[in-house]
Amino acid sequence: MRIFFVLSLFIFLTCCSPVLHKNRSYVEKAGYAIQVGAFSDVQNAINLVSKLQNKGIDAFYFKKPEGFFVVRFGSYKTKDMAEKDAKKFASSGLISDYFIATPVSFKRLTITERKKYREDDIGIIIAKTAERFVGIPYKWGGNNVVEGMDCSGFVKAVYNLCGINLPRTANEQFLLGDYVHKYDLSEGDLVFFGSSKNHITHVGIYVGNGYMVHAPKRGDVIKRASIDSDYFSKRFVGAKRYY
Repeated sequence: MRIFFVLSLFIFLTCCSPVLHKNRSYVEKAGYAIQVGAFSDVQNAINLVSKLQNKGIDAFYFKKPEGFFVVRFGSYKTKDMAEKDAKKFASSGLISDYFIATPVSFKRLTITERKKYREDDIGIIIAKTAERFVGIPYKWGGNNVVEGMDCSGFVKAVYNLCGINLPRTANEQFLLGDYVHKYDLSEGDLVFFGSSKNHITHVGIYVGNGYMVHAPKRGDVIKRASIDSDYFSKRFVGAKRYY
């Protein structure tokens, strides 16, 4: 009887207990990427992203600290795999000069470590990377992109630059990661909005002090916004952490 009780308890705890951290294992690290261009005009980067998107290639653009724009795509396990595809795309005329970007290694810090080494915290790095996009007109690219998907594309791009490979849509992103209470938000967390947890319509990157950075709508620029504004507070459905 005792053995049966222990076995039953084990099955209950394994199958029925809430698992808050299991999703994290499904968040992949970003691999090697193909990077193209050094554009002074953002429109040239947008045009290249649209060209790649229309070929079924999930590309994005971003602004370098030096002020120019580059395009990046792919997540390859090895440098040779990335180089092989890059040569193929270059020979077909799809891209021009390129280089292979090495994956970023991110640190997973404890709460104590975050307080001591704030600048090394991956969440801080994600927030600072997101801030670099503010003021940039953001369009994921391609005529096949559905209205409203630019917000998740922006989030995916920022996380990719920081070494984390997220899924493409806001709904898919919400299925992963660890739940975070609104009052426990930390820089780099994702904040989700919509009519319910089953219908996510918008996502942004929390950057501290009640603000997020997000892609508001197609054709607009990346902006900072308060998550406690009337519009967003009414539509807030949850937050997730992926590191």
